[in-house]
Amino acid sequence: MIIASYDADVLEQAFGIDMSGVEGLGTAAGWGRVAPGRATESHRHDETELFVIVSGRGEFVIDGERHPAAPGTVVLFEPFESHVLENTSPENTADGDADATDLVFFTQYWRDAQRAATSAADPVRKGFGDRPVFVFSTPPTPNGDLHLGHLSGPYLGADAFTRYQRMTGAEAYHLTGSDDYQSYVVAAAAKEGTTPAETAAHYSAEIAETLRLMDIPLDQYTVTDQDPAYREGLRDFFGKVVASGEIAVTETDALYDATTGGYLYEADVKGGCPGCGSITSGNICEECGEPNTVADLTGPRSARSDAPPATAPAARWTLPLHAYAGDVRAHHRLGRVPARLRELADRLFRRPDLTIPLTHPSTWGVEPREEGTDGQVIWVWPEMSYGFLHGIQSLGARLGRPWKAADPAADWKIVHFFGYDNSFYHCVLYPVLYQLAFPGWTPDIDYHVNEFYLLEGEKFSTSRRHAIWGKEILTPDTVDSVRYFLASTRPEGTRTDFRRAAYEATLDDTLIGTWQQWLNDLGARVAKHHGGRAPDAGNWTAEHSAFLARLGTRLAAVTGALQNDSFSLNQAAAELDGIVRDTVRFARAEGLLTDTPGWESENRTAVALELAAARLLAHAAAPVMPRFADRLAAALGIDAPRTWPRSVELLAPGSAVTLADAVFFQAAAPAPPAEPALTPWLTGIARTVLRLGDDEQIAHRTLTQLAAGSLQAVTVQYQILDALDVDLSMDELLHGGTLAELAAVIAERAEPSAVAALTPEDAR
Repeated sequence: MIIASYDADVLEQAFGIDMSGVEGLGTAAGWGRVAPGRATESHRHDETELFVIVSGRGEFVIDGERHPAAPGTVVLFEPFESHVLENTSPENTADGDADATDLVFFTQYWRDAQRAATSAADPVRKGFGDRPVFVFSTPPTPNGDLHLGHLSGPYLGADAFTRYQRMTGAEAYHLTGSDDYQSYVVAAAAKEGTTPAETAAHYSAEIAETLRLMDIPLDQYTVTDQDPAYREGLRDFFGKVVASGEIAVTETDALYDATTGGYLYEADVKGGCPGCGSITSGNICEECGEPNTVADLTGPRSARSDAPPATAPAARWTLPLHAYAGDVRAHHRLGRVPARLRELADRLFRRPDLTIPLTHPSTWGVEPREEGTDGQVIWVWPEMSYGFLHGIQSLGARLGRPWKAADPAADWKIVHFFGYDNSFYHCVLYPVLYQLAFPGWTPDIDYHVNEFYLLEGEKFSTSRRHAIWGKEILTPDTVDSVRYFLASTRPEGTRTDFRRAAYEATLDDTLIGTWQQWLNDLGARVAKHHGGRAPDAGNWTAEHSAFLARLGTRLAAVTGALQNDSFSLNQAAAELDGIVRDTVRFARAEGLLTDTPGWESENRTAVALELAAARLLAHAAAPVMPRFADRLAAALGIDAPRTWPRSVELLAPGSAVTLADAVFFQAAAPAPPAEPALTPWLTGIARTVLRLGDDEQIAHRTLTQLAAGSLQAVTVQYQILDALDVDLSMDELLHGGTLAELAAVIAERAEPSAVAALTPEDAR
């Protein structure tokens, strides 16, 4: 016999509360006490665990959902369920207050390998239940359009994630917007000769159109400078942060341009990162992900003049972020936080001081209501933490839901997709700001991060125009192949590279040469042997049942690749291709007996299984390649895929199959014709006027894409008129096509003798 009694005198600290062990029960066991106002640390483990509440009252928080805890409550936690036990009685009560009681529980826990494996793969446990799921792709900076580097990361990731979640029954929404108040918008406006508001509005609209071309529908697109409620909502949020008493106006060093006296930050300055030494802009390092205070850059250089910047104190609202290391670590234990992000946070909190300015001198942005920092605006990165909540509120207003930015709800599930250079803001700064503004809210946030996507071995660059812009490559005929290739190659764990030759090879060899060829061939065989209708399965061989099981394995693998905990479009794309290649091998083997008398029943089964593979491909491809999925479903005579399959299903016998002539992918367009003779001459003028390098390929870009302002366009207009007596209008110059196309127009209008008279020097 074993008798164990609760003894408060032998309790020791564990999991943030007091516990003691009980020996000899055959399983690990113990007593626990949660003091008033306290809670256990959030944790998940591979053991199955039983809780019995003995005395006191509180709440269990299990995977974000709350359940009452009272004497006599028994709870069994499955492996990997996150769980917290809170004592909800007040922490500070008057002596003798009956509400100030300890919450005492008894627990047993044990390992069950099969139960753990089942729980690890359970799609219900990995799902979000009835909670609203707000999936955010980082709001892009409207200083240019979106290129493939942008699209491959947060935007494609968030779109495919949202589509999959909806197919599994989740209430999921994709939100983003236009990050109008970035200092980079000011820099772009100065270069283009417009106002920041005009630049932001122009590129915000361009970005929204590119997302549409990429088949990325948005449930909420917030344009911050045009939303009438945004400014006051942001000021309210910042006021809550100030009211916490944890931020203050303090004087810390800042950099100023030595010639103009202008305040320098972000795009205004470059220097050596104090963390890794790489050349970086002000405030964040793209290489190591660490923030800087600008004044701590090594060898700083101003973008405004050649003189070394001056250092002087500046009074700004600042946050001593180093004081919140424990809070950030606790937040990182609640949701999905990749090791890459946890390592960054731990690296940052090894600094003795991590004081971050929250406001900066600027005329572009939203000024706080609080006094003491006149002429300053709320820094756009802390601003974004409010922007996410504002987006939820705006979405709720349209849907008739009571979602308020000023009162975030406990059941909100937030999922962020962003590039690694934004990691500090999302997973370190924002959780602290939320804690200060809403001390009663525990935000439940998952993070998905991507690395840099390179173009032909170098970084995509908006400023250098080293990019393939979305509008250059996206059409209704190419969007599926682009999405597939980006899904296959996007930089999930390491930097990867977009190479046009590799894209075209994937299109020709994989999507057309393998996928489409198989589907067309399958359609031809169904037409020839079964009158264009799906046959019913006949007799099954061992190979048939083995192939069905193989398809089931592929379904499980692609499901795992799209689920929240293990989301990977690289893996999802590989599994989609695996479905096709498995089926091609199966069809090749079974085809040996296609026309052999006596095996008609088995041949029907083989074709039925190929159609089942095609049906599976249509459903599994829907989050990644939605147009292809819909077209394939239509060619199989089924509805467009809107629910995620739980098992591999045969196509209903008699379904009309029209695969034989279906076209799902188009070959890449042939190389453009030779450039007009005046192209080198015109591109030379553009390089000089826009101060572009000789290595930049600009012939197939428009002046607008090259960020030419009206004054620069006038200069180009004058040089054309002076050299060739051809008067192009400003509308033709800015909206009439690429430089090569403009060169062709000029050649048509110019006198041949004037064109022939241009010297080689003129063409440079």
